[in-house]
Amino acid sequence: MVKIFKGLLVAGIAAAVLSGCGGNKEEAAAPSASPAAAEQTDAKTTASIVNVADAFNKAVSPEGTWIIAILNDLTIGNEVVVDGEFHDKGAADGNIYRKIALYAQDANRNVTANYTLTAPKVTVKSENLRVQGGTIKGDVYVEAKGFNLHETSTVDGNIYFASEDVKASAKIDGKVTGKTEVQ
Repeated sequence: MVKIFKGLLVAGIAAAVLSGCGGNKEEAAAPSASPAAAEQTDAKTTASIVNVADAFNKAVSPEGTWIIAILNDLTIGNEVVVDGEFHDKGAADGNIYRKIALYAQDANRNVTANYTLTAPKVTVKSENLRVQGGTIKGDVYVEAKGFNLHETSTVDGNIYFASEDVKASAKIDGKVTGKTEVQ
């Protein structure tokens, strides 16, 4: 009975949060839900809410979603490649945009937890990727224009850009503990 109640509670919170994701891309936020709820969402138009490495790698792939949210600290032993073209809120006519949300929030969009994504290397091939909240622990290699490290985020490592043009198009408002350079 307790499991059913918890499941219904999580589903209700997820529905409330997902209905609130209709703001502009500055307001777009990470939903909170269970892995079971994440499996039931539409892969192209809603968030991918994950808590295991395989699901995260699938979510950031070209077959994934425009927004990827994690539910806990996550360690991935291999390179993570964020790839594919996605549009804000999954709308075909929306701006090219993708987001990795390393935090949880309540129904009022108050951040309730920040998470750490640990990977030896994160390669960004998706244009206009925003990392918001939490920490990426490892080096980030940016190959696509428009990379954005939100002010609420940290890269505990280095950020390497593929070219001066890619670096010039980036917005780094968060903290970087290592180097930020073209390589």
